[in-house]
Amino acid sequence: MNTVNSSAILTQAQVDELLVQPVLAESVAAQVAKVIQTSASALRLPVVTADPTAAWTAEGAEIAVTDADLDEINVAFHALKGLTVVSNELIADSSPEASQIVGEGLARDIAKKLDAAFFGTTVTNGPSGLGSVSGVQSVDAGDTWTNLDAFHEAISKAETVGATVSAFVTTPAVALALAKIKTGTGSNAPLLGQDPTSPTKRTIAGVPLFVSPAVAADTVWSLPLQRTVLGLRKDVEVVTDTSAFFTSDRTAVRAVMRAGIGFPHAAAIVKVATTP
Repeated sequence: MNTVNSSAILTQAQVDELLVQPVLAESVAAQVAKVIQTSASALRLPVVTADPTAAWTAEGAEIAVTDADLDEINVAFHALKGLTVVSNELIADSSPEASQIVGEGLARDIAKKLDAAFFGTTVTNGPSGLGSVSGVQSVDAGDTWTNLDAFHEAISKAETVGATVSAFVTTPAVALALAKIKTGTGSNAPLLGQDPTSPTKRTIAGVPLFVSPAVAADTVWSLPLQRTVLGLRKDVEVVTDTSAFFTSDRTAVRAVMRAGIGFPHAAAIVKVATTP
């Protein structure tokens, strides 16, 4: 009798190519946050609560010593796991397309779960998202989306605390409503800007607009890249096991990715929302 143990289906380089990279490309959160990959058990993000003080000083005079007030937030990693079952014929297929199909399916689902956590509030056994962060700024866009004034206000609020807005993220419904706003009465020209290098991409005041179903209804998040962090552990794995589904000649494929979410400067994040 032969005993079958779990084994790696892909090398670490293949895992990165077939799972990690597609997740980062598919996930909106990974596109709008600073991604930090680490081997540490947790991600420690420094937070400057007060800058050191500089002063005009005469030549040869002693420079006054001041200390920065530093704090830190500890971003814990949570395991995001996916399990699928495929036939042994597919596993035996040595063509790149075979392994790519398995990897893409897992990557899409992991990316969706990652976005749901990032733009949500709290997730059981997972990280807390934007909706749970206290101290974010807000802008009331009124009853309906009729102009882009609220977005300019969000940019201004972020700049007031020294941050630069690098992305707006909203729902498909809000993105459609914004796309229908015209430059003026009787005009068919959309007020929403477009990226000349990529006609399918949209911009507001030069800031890219991203769309995710994971965002709450009637909400737009204004995010600074350097103040929003998505941490990923480097020990991403894809392993197989033929014993659980031995009688059906199938193989279980398990993917594990550990991620953490951190917002070291809450005041740099602005929530734009309507109040219907």
